[in-house]
Amino acid sequence: MVIQLSVGSLISVINIMIHALATVAAVSIARGAGRRPAPWPRLHLMGVMVATVLMLMLAHTVEIVVWSLCYALVGAAPGSSELFYFAFVNYTTLGYGDVTPVREWRLIGPMAAMNGILMFGWSTAVLFEVLLKTIEHLGAIAAPGTPFSAADRGR
Repeated sequence: MVIQLSVGSLISVINIMIHALATVAAVSIARGAGRRPAPWPRLHLMGVMVATVLMLMLAHTVEIVVWSLCYALVGAAPGSSELFYFAFVNYTTLGYGDVTPVREWRLIGPMAAMNGILMFGWSTAVLFEVLLKTIEHLGAIAAPGTPFSAADRGR
């Protein structure tokens, strides 16, 4: 049990570092886009949000790959299973139940699920903050009477 918890914790820390890097990249993208003039505020907002979501989805995919590599290294999944699928199901807490970890590594699935839940929560917080900051920026630069203008927020 201690080995399972140690391995799961190590992989979780690696994924937290990956997510931290992705968060910095997503925020940098949003800040860079926020400094540019926005003749079409709604399209600008959509572009910032799409770029942020894509960066975070990439991070989640890399994190799932890290879990699947872990499963391969420790032999946590049955030999006939697809490791990426197994990791994806655990990470997203989908839990089909069609593939389960081998008995010696049965704690690794719930640890991946716990890691996934935390990373999705973190991503949600990042998306919300980017949305708020982008709208705030667009309100500061938008002409009165246009979408997101500071004057419109007082209505």
